[in-house]
Amino acid sequence: MTIAAAGGDASRSLFARPSVVADRRPDGSIVVKSTAPLKPFARCIGDWLEHWARQAPERIFLADRSGADAPWTSITYKEALKQVRSAAAWILAQGLSAERPLVILSDNSVEHALFALAAQHVGVPSAAISPAYSLMSRDFDKLRSMIGLLDPGAIYVSGIKPFAAALAAIQPLHAAKIVSGNSGDADTISFRSIATTQETPDVARAFAAITPDTIAKFLFTSGSTGTPKAVINTQRMLTSSQQAKAQTWTFLEGGGDLVILDWLPWSHTFGANHNFNLVLRNGGTLYVDGGKPAPGLFATSLANLRSVMPTVYFNVPRGFDMLIAALRGDDALRQKFFSEVKFAFYAGAALPQNLWDALEQLSIETVGHALPMVSAWGSTETSPLATDCHFQAKRSGNIGVPIPGTELKLVPSGDKLEVRVRGPNVTPGYWKAPELTAQAFDAEGFYLIGDAVTFADPAHPELGLFFDGRVAEDFKLNSGTWVSVGTLRVAGIAALAPLAQDIVVAGHGGDEVRFLVFPNIAACRALAGLPDTADASDVIAHDKVRGAIAQGLARLKVQGGHSSGHATRALLLAEIASVDGGEITDKGYINQRAVLTRRANAVAILDDDASAAWIGCAR
Repeated sequence: MTIAAAGGDASRSLFARPSVVADRRPDGSIVVKSTAPLKPFARCIGDWLEHWARQAPERIFLADRSGADAPWTSITYKEALKQVRSAAAWILAQGLSAERPLVILSDNSVEHALFALAAQHVGVPSAAISPAYSLMSRDFDKLRSMIGLLDPGAIYVSGIKPFAAALAAIQPLHAAKIVSGNSGDADTISFRSIATTQETPDVARAFAAITPDTIAKFLFTSGSTGTPKAVINTQRMLTSSQQAKAQTWTFLEGGGDLVILDWLPWSHTFGANHNFNLVLRNGGTLYVDGGKPAPGLFATSLANLRSVMPTVYFNVPRGFDMLIAALRGDDALRQKFFSEVKFAFYAGAALPQNLWDALEQLSIETVGHALPMVSAWGSTETSPLATDCHFQAKRSGNIGVPIPGTELKLVPSGDKLEVRVRGPNVTPGYWKAPELTAQAFDAEGFYLIGDAVTFADPAHPELGLFFDGRVAEDFKLNSGTWVSVGTLRVAGIAALAPLAQDIVVAGHGGDEVRFLVFPNIAACRALAGLPDTADASDVIAHDKVRGAIAQGLARLKVQGGHSSGHATRALLLAEIASVDGGEITDKGYINQRAVLTRRANAVAILDDDASAAWIGCAR
C-alpha cells in the first residue's frame, strides 16, 4: 500500500510530500521504502566544488573567525578550488593514498575543510579524528589505536602547542609529515605553503580517475570497549545521500539560498557528511561556529548567531536547551531568529518534548506561527541519512520515512522492531576489519544498525517512524517487563528539566528502574542560590536540588505508570562524563553501556537501601 501525506502549511513550500510503501512479509518483517526513485547523483564531491567555482565563483563558501569579536575570514568557491588543487598537488607528491591517508586532529576550520577536500579531490581519503582524543584524553589509547590502524602519510593540526602531548604519544606509530595551521611552528610544514603549491597535471588526472567506489574518508565509531572502527565512506555514499536530501528538501534546488552556522564536528558523520556536504552540494555558505553547547562556550555560539543568521538552524538537544534560555532573555535575537530561520533541525538524540513545546511556543509568541521542526536518522555507516522527517510532525521524536533509494527492513525482536538499512548510502564495511564487516550485514545485505523503531501509525507508514531505542540497551526487570531505555531516557530528562543534562538508565535484572543523572550544574546552582564558584559536589547535595529531583521522579511516575515507565531512585553524578572511558562524544551524546560499566560503584549505591546518597521518588 502506498499513501502520500501532506505536511503542514509551512512545510509544503520547503519539502517534498512523503510517499512510501510498506511490504509486509510472511516471516513478520516489513520492508519500507520511498516510492520516489533516487535520481542520478554526482560521481564525487569534487564535482560539486568544480561546479560552483564555475557557476558562482565569488560566492562565499566557507568562513570562520578566531573569536566572538574577531572579523570573519572567508573564502569564495573560486578561491577554495584554487587552494584545493594546489594542496592536492602536494598530497600527490608525498605519495598519500588509502594506505597512507590524511589525518586531521583539529577542530572545524576553513583550513581543515580545504585540506580534507584537497585529499578527496585526488582520491586520497581524509580522516578527521575527534579533537577530544588529543586534547581531553589522558592516556591517548584510542588515538594511538586509530593512528596505528590508518598509518597516515600526513597529519594536520591547527597548531603544535595544544597538540604537543598527543603528537608525542603517537610519534612512534607513524612516519607522517606534520602539517600545522600555524606557520610559525618549528619542525612542521605550514598549510599556507601547501595551499600555494604549484598545481601539476597529475591533479587533473587523479581527479578524473575518481569513481563512486573511491574511498572519500574514514570516520571512526566505537563502543565502550575495544579498538575504534574506521568506517569506510565512499564517494557514492556521500553523493547519493545528498541527492536524496535534495529530493526531500525541495527548497534546496536552485542553490545559493542556503546559509548554515554550524559547530557540529567534522569528525562525526552528521557535521561532515550531512551539514558540510549539504552546503557544498547546493552552493551554500557555511560559517564555522567556534562555540558549542557547553558551559563557557555557548556564549560564542550566541555571538556568532547575532552576527550570522542561518537559513536552517541545526543543533543537538543540549544546544536547543541553551538556545531557548537565551532567546527568552534577548528580544532582538528572538525576533531575528524566528523571522529568518526557515526551520530547525535536531539530530543525534530525540528532542525532549518540553524543549519542542518551548520552542514552538516562543515562535508563536514572536512571529505568530510555529517554527517547523524536523529531524532525521542514520549512522556513520549510512553517511548518515537513512530516514528524513521532511514534514511537520505532531510531536518530537519522529525520524521520518526512508529517503529515496534506501530501504529499511523492520525485523521483530521481542516486542520491538529492529531496523536494518540497505542502499547506496551504506558503507561497504570497516577498514582492515573483514570479520567485523561480515558481522555487520544480514544475508540480504541489510546493515545491522542495532536500533529499533515503531510506526507513528502502522496503517499509515507515510506518517513516519519513531526511534524506539537501541536493541542492545533495553533490558528486562525481574518481573519480565521490558525497559525501553531510549524512550525512558528522554521522558526522564523532560521530567527532571532543567536539572538533568542527561540520564543513564539502570536497573538491569532488578525489580525497579533507577537513574544515574549527569546534572546541569548551572541550573542546579541557580535553583540552590549558590555562586558560580560553588563546587559541583556541594551543588548536587543541596536540599533544594535534591527535593526538585524527587518531585521530578514523582511527575515521571504519574506519567509512566507501570514499573518500566519510571525510576524510583536517582543518583546525581559530580564527575562529568569521561572521553577516555568512552562515556561521551564531543557532541555530548552519552554511551549508556560505557557509563554503567565504568560507574559500577554508582550503580551499587543506587542498589544500596541503606545509602543516603541516592534520591527517592517523592510520595
